[in-house]
Amino acid sequence: MDIRVQGPGPTAPFLSAKDLFQTEHDLSLPVRVRLQDDPDERTWAAHYDDYHVLNISRQAASSAMARELALHEFAHMARHEQEHPSHTQSTEEVLYLALAGKSVERRKLSHCYQIANHMKDIYADDITLSVGPGEKLLSFLESSLAAAVVDRPETPPRPGLERLSPSADPEITAVNAAFALALAERHDLVDEEHRLYDLAHVAAMDAPEVDFQEFKRRFRELAREPDTSSYRQVLVDATRSYASSERLAAD
Repeated sequence: MDIRVQGPGPTAPFLSAKDLFQTEHDLSLPVRVRLQDDPDERTWAAHYDDYHVLNISRQAASSAMARELALHEFAHMARHEQEHPSHTQSTEEVLYLALAGKSVERRKLSHCYQIANHMKDIYADDITLSVGPGEKLLSFLESSLAAAVVDRPETPPRPGLERLSPSADPEITAVNAAFALALAERHDLVDEEHRLYDLAHVAAMDAPEVDFQEFKRRFRELAREPDTSSYRQVLVDATRSYASSERLAAD
């Protein structure tokens, strides 16, 4: 696994993440780490024919979460190389199949993209949490959900990470809470007394039109190795369910 950090900045977090990742996985293509000057730059991976790119701010690369951020993006790269359905399925195709002939508010449409991203993250973190500890990820999920529930936009996110719901929209916050709890339960990161349950309950109460339990089940029980057709159907069903909550709220 070849990693090259482009530009001045820390290299230790990426090498440490590489060591963890390679205990069970590997990448065929080299990884170029691009350090961005913008401290608000989101950490994300891009994929090309002969290499991957990990984009991360210098601030995030120097943070306590740097190794975990890199490990998570390496997992996305691995899913891409595996041609896993979650990383090859076109979200636009799913939206067309799920919402053809329907009128959907732009806000809700953007949330449907977020739901698809959550499913990608579930599959990436199946890899992440198979090779690394989950304490920091759980702490991030908890703090992000707490910030969204109380709607404190003045509270900045941790470096390199976006709040689960930057606008604290109650409906997508409920879905985000379902995702956070589902991921934690899928990997046995929480016991029944964990604060994440209380936060998720509040988020669900704030958006009664969203079927919180159903979304949690959808995320938690995603098949480990789905085929393309079954994964597409799961995503179509989730999209339709979320889009229909708008109509139910209006009735």
